[in-house]
Amino acid sequence: MEKIRIFSLGGLDELGKNTYVIEINDDIFVFDCGLKYASNNMYGIDYVIPDYEYLVKNKQRVKGVFITHGHYENMGAAADLAKTIPGIKFYATHYTKFVLMDLGVKEENIVEITPNKTLKFGSITIFPLPVSHSVPDAVMYSINTSHGAICYTGDFIIDPLMRGSYDMDLGKIAYVGKKGVLCLLSESVFSEHVGHTSPSHRLASFFGDIIGKYDKRILFSVLPTHLYTINDIFEAAKNSHRKIVIMGKKLQNFIRFAKENGYLNYQADLIGDLSNVEDENAILLICDDKANAYASVSKIVNGYDKFITLRKDDAFVFAEPRYDANEKTIVKLENDLAMAGCKIVSLPKDKHILHHASSEDLMLMIKLMNPLYYMPVKGEYRHMVNNANLANSLGIPPENIFLKQNGDVVTIVDGKFVDKTEHIKVKDTLIDGKSSDDVGELVMKDREMLSDNGIVLVSATISKKDKVLLVGPEITTKGFIYVKEAKEMIQKMKEISEDVITRNVTDTYVDYNGIKTELRSELSNYLYEQTECKPMIIAVVQEI
Repeated sequence: MEKIRIFSLGGLDELGKNTYVIEINDDIFVFDCGLKYASNNMYGIDYVIPDYEYLVKNKQRVKGVFITHGHYENMGAAADLAKTIPGIKFYATHYTKFVLMDLGVKEENIVEITPNKTLKFGSITIFPLPVSHSVPDAVMYSINTSHGAICYTGDFIIDPLMRGSYDMDLGKIAYVGKKGVLCLLSESVFSEHVGHTSPSHRLASFFGDIIGKYDKRILFSVLPTHLYTINDIFEAAKNSHRKIVIMGKKLQNFIRFAKENGYLNYQADLIGDLSNVEDENAILLICDDKANAYASVSKIVNGYDKFITLRKDDAFVFAEPRYDANEKTIVKLENDLAMAGCKIVSLPKDKHILHHASSEDLMLMIKLMNPLYYMPVKGEYRHMVNNANLANSLGIPPENIFLKQNGDVVTIVDGKFVDKTEHIKVKDTLIDGKSSDDVGELVMKDREMLSDNGIVLVSATISKKDKVLLVGPEITTKGFIYVKEAKEMIQKMKEISEDVITRNVTDTYVDYNGIKTELRSELSNYLYEQTECKPMIIAVVQEI
């Protein structure tokens, strides 16, 4: 008997955090290991990753993590997973391996793979097929079982003009489809876009128009992993007689690696250095990392950058994708840039930085693969529903289409779907700074409370011998009220605090729990009556 279980630890009904688990009998195969960018209301959180508790409990059965391509939404949590499960193996192509190592994954944890070369795990074989995306060496995976292949597309578009390390082997994909596909997991992000994504992803002519139109300095904000976009900027600038200055070691390392390995092709005299930053017609490339979206741009706008000072005749281009989580940040930066007198250039609505499959791309993939079962993945729920509708329009019956949430398990036994309601408990892990430990919901609630209403600290000192108040109670507030204008309220808070402390102190015993509980209760009620706010109240009572 062959039992297959398919579920997601992240990536369903959300953008990012893509982590898909396929169990075949006792073997576990993990596909992608992504992060999700934190939204503006996640105070102090840098990024979000899946909860890996299930993988930790079953780490002896995990055969490896198979990365489709070098974008943080698909592999940005790899270093966090490597810390959680030391020794876990990541399977990745040459370029993706470089990005993994840049994130901090050790080289000994990475197995470099080659597209169209089979990987063997006992009776199970995994076949990586090259696909076209905005980074080189992107692949999809076909897991061969005794009842047909299980295929996961990762991110892709269909564009015959993308060649070399960006090429897509449609012939091999069709061959896998002819051999028989049991289940196809396909991305959903652009499923609402009618037609093919190509040629709206080709931006060289658009960037060329910008460079030709603006004869002053131009600043491009880019992501280091979007090499296809960076290549389009180089193509647009090659005959402009301008110098391109690559700002920051991270972006310089990515471009140097890409040049040395044939992923980028540009003339050496096109690249300038820091001496060209102030050139009247320089082109500056600026990038950020996963944890600090637009931090570099913010430094420039606020005048803190060591090398770049904004000029009123600068043109600024956000040549990177906009996500829901960073939309407010971009709008604020655009407003600040406008106040500085800069020209802001936006991408036309018919152009896309993101290289995701639109409706015709998705339907062509379905036709080539001709799967028995279909599972939309990667995208918000509306994207997944539209993807499911596309599959249904091509003849896949609704009962063979799996619309699931993170943790919902699809079980297939001997090639047949078994209708179970099994669910694996999953949650978000919130990452703050370099720590891989989950910040947790309680910490987030405290941060939310502090941001909304501030804090009130009550401190007092009691005599250990006589059990009487020696000092205090003193009231300290932060982010709540302006003390000089609320003397009466502060005095009333002291009286309430003294009364509570006195009630809970006897000749032989101090009830610290009673003091803290009653202080929070009575001060909260009083402050809400006076201000309709509920600050965090902390009591510090000690004996000496």
